Amino acid sequence: MEITFRIQRYDPERDTAPHYREYRVELEPTDRVLDGLNAIKWYQDGTLTYRRSCAHGVCGSDAMRINGANALACKTLARDVGKTVTIEPLLGYPVIKDLVVDLDPFFAQYRAVLPFLLNDEPPPPGQERRQSIEERERYDDTTKCILCAACTTSCPSFWANPDYVGPAAIVNAHRFIFDSRDRATATRLALLDRRTGVWRCHTIFNCTLACPRAIQVTRAIGEVKRAILLGSPG
Repeated sequence: MEITFRIQRYDPERDTAPHYREYRVELEPTDRVLDGLNAIKWYQDGTLTYRRSCAHGVCGSDAMRINGANALACKTLARDVGKTVTIEPLLGYPVIKDLVVDLDPFFAQYRAVLPFLLNDEPPPPGQERRQSIEERERYDDTTKCILCAACTTSCPSFWANPDYVGPAAIVNAHRFIFDSRDRATATRLALLDRRTGVWRCHTIFNCTLACPRAIQVTRAIGEVKRAILLGSPG
């Protein structure tokens, strides 16, 4: 099948504003959008710039807007995009070039919620910090985040206020707030109990729809809100 790729191009060293350029690519129905982008870059226009790495939906590097919706190029099939597909960079962050945006602010917000296990209590001699199956299942959903930024850059609250910590950071905070081994719950809840924390979320559900790992992002944010009101995960 022949697909026309309509790609937003922007090189700040050459262009005064973003513009669109079209490319025609022959693909199999089960090829991915990423295969089309690779074909363009390798055989038609080597200046096209985008991020990609594993090509298996694990690294999250090739998140972009595909026909107006955030998605991973490596998971979106050619047969699902139509005869013409519009490719644009994620919203809310400065464009470095073409489909590559500056994610430094995204990772700064991620780091701000302390996304790692904190526990100064020594474990029993010769033992690990064990959990029951139920304790592990409590936060299993939010362990699936691959930091692709698809949820955060789909959020109108983030578009309106880039200081908002964003859904991805809250998801990663949730993963440790509800981990029975962690001892920094109060610290994380305090970090998120701010105007730029969880209360900026207005339960729009864009984040949940955008997540390529099907994480229930809005539900996780709601659980963090409830934990703040109760003073503990409960």
